[in-house]
Amino acid sequence: MDLKLIAKPNRFLYVLIAGDLAVLALVTVAGFATHQTLGTAGFRLLTTFVPLTVAWGLVGVPLGVFDIQRVRDRRQWWRPFWGMALAAPWLGLLRAWLSGAPTITVAFVVVVGGVAALALLIWRLLFTLFMAPRFAGG
Repeated sequence: MDLKLIAKPNRFLYVLIAGDLAVLALVTVAGFATHQTLGTAGFRLLTTFVPLTVAWGLVGVPLGVFDIQRVRDRRQWWRPFWGMALAAPWLGLLRAWLSGAPTITVAFVVVVGGVAALALLIWRLLFTLFMAPRFAGG
């Protein structure tokens, strides 16, 4: 991975990260909505969103999901999907710690990780196909 990417971010990276955060926020909100608890969730939204984004960042950076050349390369589109698949267990551990729960179920980790992986993959595909050409100069 090119460490200059982290040391000197550009507009491409800002848009990519903002989109990732928006997708992860939507996944979080959708999860609470499907359980009909969105209206009363309040702070509990953060106990899912924060661990989800932290896990995504911790796994994504070493995996190269924010590397501009890899994002633009269609042969590298597997990275966001598998990045979230690897981040999902970390999400479970971080969420359990943050919420004070003794454990988080495997079903939670699999469902949130799978939905987030698919959502990130769709976002990244759309970004690469339609928006990345606008950032050709970096």
